Amino acid sequence: MDLSLAALLMQDGVVTGAIYALLATALVLVFSITHVPFVPLGGFVSFTALSLVAIQEQRTPNVAYVVMAMGVLCFVLDALAARGKGRVARALLGAGLKYLVAPAMFCMLAIGASLTSVPVPVGMLVAILLVAPLGPMIYRAAFQPLIESDPLTFFMLSIAVDASMIGLGLVLFGPEGARTAPYTELKLTLGDMVVPGQNLFILASALVLTIGLYLFFNRTIRGKMLRATAVNRTGAQLMGISVAKSGQLAFTLAAVIGAICGLLIAPRITIGYSSGLMIGLKGFIAAVVGGFVSYPIAALGGVLIGLLESFSSFWLSAWKEVIVFTLIVPVLLFRTLYGRNVDDTH
Repeated sequence: MDLSLAALLMQDGVVTGAIYALLATALVLVFSITHVPFVPLGGFVSFTALSLVAIQEQRTPNVAYVVMAMGVLCFVLDALAARGKGRVARALLGAGLKYLVAPAMFCMLAIGASLTSVPVPVGMLVAILLVAPLGPMIYRAAFQPLIESDPLTFFMLSIAVDASMIGLGLVLFGPEGARTAPYTELKLTLGDMVVPGQNLFILASALVLTIGLYLFFNRTIRGKMLRATAVNRTGAQLMGISVAKSGQLAFTLAAVIGAICGLLIAPRITIGYSSGLMIGLKGFIAAVVGGFVSYPIAALGGVLIGLLESFSSFWLSAWKEVIVFTLIVPVLLFRTLYGRNVDDTH
């Protein structure tokens, strides 16, 4: 292998690893606050990418109907929970705005965008607004009723939700995969290496999103509420912080991150209804590297997995997935022996 080929593989690995790092960050965020291993995160990757393809091809994104149905279900659940409590009308009004009015507006926006040719940035924003509401809806319908359960119960429930999303994806999008056109044709030449503008766009997006999350957690009240819930749920409750609302916000942020990852990866590979499973699992392994507590280590784990996948696809392409997923064995062994010291660094 010459240096130019190694540089090309490293470039591909870092770019792919940046996407895995974002997914790992979202998984750590959800687990630290709700103790839910959010396996269905990969579903948001495929749903958003395929919804953008539908909008660009001027087809109605069928996810809109699922969002509306889930909104009605969540509204009914909130209405039933509000019975026998004070301020029922206020609770119903809030639930109606959150689960019926806002999702309906996003769905109408997506359907309207699919009826005409819209600029790529507009289509990307519409796809995110369409799919992201499924995050808090899934939390409200599946996880919030079991808010005090143990992580093993949440893990089994996450697998069930993920399987449901895969089956739903087959119904919504069909068995054929698709990809979007590159968002930019820009190319940067560095010596003998050519860096596509799409790669620069992914890295820049990952950097901006990381900085945005850092500022959110350190400069905003809601971000500090999430941090408090992650550190001590009981203490947060005693200070008046709602664990349920923190969980919904965590799922919302994770859904937005997953949706953005879907848009970033859509021009690179062909996305099918089940592609999100493999992509999400690689982010899951990166989160395991960070012990589901350390954001920096999880992000570094994502980059490591991207590099490992890139080089193994060149040397042993048939064993690429096996090599990547085998990484979890030494990671778990290391964390079992030295996990306490590693966790102290987050």
